[in-house]
Amino acid sequence: MTTPLRDRATRLILAFAMTSVISAATVVLPHAARAEDQFDKMRAKIADAKGRDQLARKLASAAEGLPSHAVAVTDGGDGAVRLAPTDAASRARLNELVEDSIAMIEQRLKDAGIKLVSVVPDGTDRIRIFLPGVTDPERITAIFARKVKVSFRQIDASMSAEQAQSGTPPEGSEVLLGFKDKRPYLVTKESSKDSALDGNDISYAAPGFASGTKDPVAQFRFNGRGARRFAHLTEENVGQALAIVLDDKVISAPVIREPITAGSVQISGNFTLEEANSVAMLLRAGALPGHLTLVEQQVVQPGAKP
Repeated sequence: MTTPLRDRATRLILAFAMTSVISAATVVLPHAARAEDQFDKMRAKIADAKGRDQLARKLASAAEGLPSHAVAVTDGGDGAVRLAPTDAASRARLNELVEDSIAMIEQRLKDAGIKLVSVVPDGTDRIRIFLPGVTDPERITAIFARKVKVSFRQIDASMSAEQAQSGTPPEGSEVLLGFKDKRPYLVTKESSKDSALDGNDISYAAPGFASGTKDPVAQFRFNGRGARRFAHLTEENVGQALAIVLDDKVISAPVIREPITAGSVQISGNFTLEEANSVAMLLRAGALPGHLTLVEQQVVQPGAKP
């Protein structure tokens, strides 16, 4: 089995560059002014020449989370700035996506109780999976097609989570368990408002360390659409606890002190570094980066090496 990743790598580089660097450069770029030319190019139309020059310089130098000189920028002189990832950046991002995909494939097969022989890169943008005794490739494809579900729920403080767990939760709320501590949380049920954000709105995630305590954390960044929606969500919930829910498990439930408008979020939860890495991996690779396609099937006898 293989999965092509090259187009996804290119799109992620361009999308991440546009959302992160435009914000850093304080260049106002309406959503309507952005358009993708092809799989490997993007253009941004900015009437102001100073803004175009500022954007070009920022993108051509470096962006947080991207290698230096990741994007080649051309000012067409007609108000349009054209962007394309450099070969070096494409290769680096492609390698990251392959590594993330391999880790997610291994975890999902393990969770499904399927014995795994090996998952290895196949060329530059494909992955080969060796599975002994598996005769139903559609089942494997279905496992990989599942997306990790991410939602943001209000904490219901009308009663304790323990009371709700042993009795009947208030209408419109439910009890979910913590990702690590397994403690109960009473949260509002998912609504259309909560569904406005999902894993597809997350453009980047990685483990890290809290600046003050140096404790392991999971940090992630929304894409442009996700950042706007999350800003609106946090504006409406200042002073309230907001549960970050991953596959119906509460990762963290921080109190929103002020609106979060920059699109970057840091999750703490007394994690070990391995746990922080697991959360980050799920956030950034909840859906496999490429579309999985069966291109070859061979019977591998138990005990045989690929």
